[in-house]
Amino acid sequence: MQGNDRPVAGSGQPRRQRRADADAAGGRASRAREAQQAEKASPEQAKSAATSPTVPRLLQRYRADIAPALMEEFGYTVPLQVPRLTKVVLNVGVGEAITNANVLETVTQMLATISGQRPVVTKARRSIAGFKLREGMRIGAMVTLRSRRMYEFVDRLLNAALPRIRDFRGVPRTSFDGRGNYSLGLREQVMFPEIDYNRVDRIRGFQVSFVTTAGTDREALRLLELMGMPFARGDERE
Repeated sequence: MQGNDRPVAGSGQPRRQRRADADAAGGRASRAREAQQAEKASPEQAKSAATSPTVPRLLQRYRADIAPALMEEFGYTVPLQVPRLTKVVLNVGVGEAITNANVLETVTQMLATISGQRPVVTKARRSIAGFKLREGMRIGAMVTLRSRRMYEFVDRLLNAALPRIRDFRGVPRTSFDGRGNYSLGLREQVMFPEIDYNRVDRIRGFQVSFVTTAGTDREALRLLELMGMPFARGDERE
């Protein structure tokens, strides 16, 4: 009977103790692995947080101030009725590209520097003998901006580029197309701070078109005014 009372090897308290020790060791190992993974992931998370895109300043102002002001002024009942910018198109024609094709490289680089987006080369749609122009010849460049880059460009245009024009008296109010879209002609590219004046081969102008969802020119005019477009006085279009 005394032999039957002896604990069996691997059973009783020694077995429970070994199981507890194994569980504790496993817990320590898992916590160590989690700590290592956290250390590896933290720099990546910090980098992604640092490089995550922020909402453009002009878009924030549109949502907070401009859109409510337009709803109150025009009596909109649905937020989707409020006019907004859909795209901004930069277009430049290069007539000298007919005789000097290398000038297109300079123009495309200029537009890329100003807009922050790679432009596309435009081609002639028809042949004109008087201008020695044949269909398919490369004669210009254009770039279409939407969303974030569009608001960033408009912000730089209104607050950094236009104030640098000498004897600036405002942009014309009569450049609307009757459907809520506005076109603005710029005479020189050096008005943008991104352009290095020492690397400019010649002064070039280009056209900027603002495409909006406004149904009338009056609504589009008010939208651009609230955004900060410096319209000239005295030539308002009815």
